Amino acid sequence: MPIQTSRTFAVQTDFLSASDAARLVARVGVIKVLRMVTTAIEEDYLRWQDFDKSARTAAHSENGVIELMPVADARDYAFKYVNGHPINTRYGLPTVMAFGALADVATGMPRFVSELTLTTALRTAATSVMVAKRLARPDSRSMALIGNGSQSEFQALAFVALLGVRELRLFDIDPATSHKLLRNLEPFLHEFGATAHVLPSVQEAVRGVDIVTTVTADKAYATILHASMVEPGMHINAVGGDCPGKTELEAAVLQRAQVFVEYEPQTRIEGELQQMPADFAVTEFWRVLQGQAAGRTAAQQITVFDSVGFALEDYSALRCMHALARSAGLLAQIELIPTLDDPKDLFAMVRQAQAAHTALHADRKAA
Repeated sequence: MPIQTSRTFAVQTDFLSASDAARLVARVGVIKVLRMVTTAIEEDYLRWQDFDKSARTAAHSENGVIELMPVADARDYAFKYVNGHPINTRYGLPTVMAFGALADVATGMPRFVSELTLTTALRTAATSVMVAKRLARPDSRSMALIGNGSQSEFQALAFVALLGVRELRLFDIDPATSHKLLRNLEPFLHEFGATAHVLPSVQEAVRGVDIVTTVTADKAYATILHASMVEPGMHINAVGGDCPGKTELEAAVLQRAQVFVEYEPQTRIEGELQQMPADFAVTEFWRVLQGQAAGRTAAQQITVFDSVGFALEDYSALRCMHALARSAGLLAQIELIPTLDDPKDLFAMVRQAQAAHTALHADRKAA
């Protein structure tokens, strides 16, 4: 006799596709979504101790890396699958592609599966601006944006709309990419009374600015920003160095600065910190939010956010996008987990499918 079960929630899993995520951002407004994701990340950083954390697991190849990023608290388990393959533009693929899930810790039931390619760009920019609010000088109004690929619009919009930056200086080794960014930003620049200019070199782009954001793609020990380019009072938002063998800053930049990180065990492996000795001092940013450590302490201080991306930020973005998509009616449902009359009888699915197949074959034969 089948076991009687009492289900307290639907077995179907909510799903947000890439196209529906774009529709959601367009409908809500990209600035509003950035603001909401920033708030969600800050809320979760403020309860940092509630989460079971680990460095991400990485599979490296000649052309890139594939990573799994898990995090959990007492209620939710989240993970993200993400790659980084700079060669992908040759094949018409994004450099970074991602998807992820939210599940109930109590049962393991996955309740939400989502694209995370667009969402990763949003959460990375949201994290950058959350940190800059505490580390950049309060009067910061200019930013150099080095690397103008798929992440750059989101970084630019976050700093213009949420931090008050009014001058953007853009540089990319491919000038066409910078002009793509300029076209995409144009309506927002007008709205916020901001300007953006394409510069011919990194050195010219960073000269005299308050904030420098580096978000380049090459998987290489690169030196995008030299210590000679860094001026007193700058805040450096180092986003592109995010896996072993990939850096953007000269080591001397870190030596001159107060360095802040997301999760130190991960950043030691993947961030700009891979250039530094194991005892090089850094501050995990959650400590600044919780008042356990100081952020910027002087106007002339140089601060660096060695940002590699952390799973907690993906959890925050997933829960935010799930709520927004539900309110907007943009969630689909997928049958990811089987519905069973007897949860101990998984083979019943095969038996029932076989019976249906046999009946269909008999009907066709009779016809």
